[in-house]
Amino acid sequence: MKFEYGLGDIVQMKKDHPCKKSKTFEIVRMGADIKIECEGCGAIIMLSRTNFEKRLKKVIRRKEEN
Repeated sequence: MKFEYGLGDIVQMKKDHPCKKSKTFEIVRMGADIKIECEGCGAIIMLSRTNFEKRLKKVIRRKEEN
């Protein structure tokens, strides 16, 4: 399944972050690699785009564009 996601979106991953506070992350950088930040503890994780797409469960909230 192909998801549409962008910078600033809140996404849910298939597995919890080890901090156990949150399963949701904010996309903070996009390119060949994608950098996401845990909503619970603020840890930053960098994944390749293909690895990110395999682990992505759903897009929770799209960033509001004004």
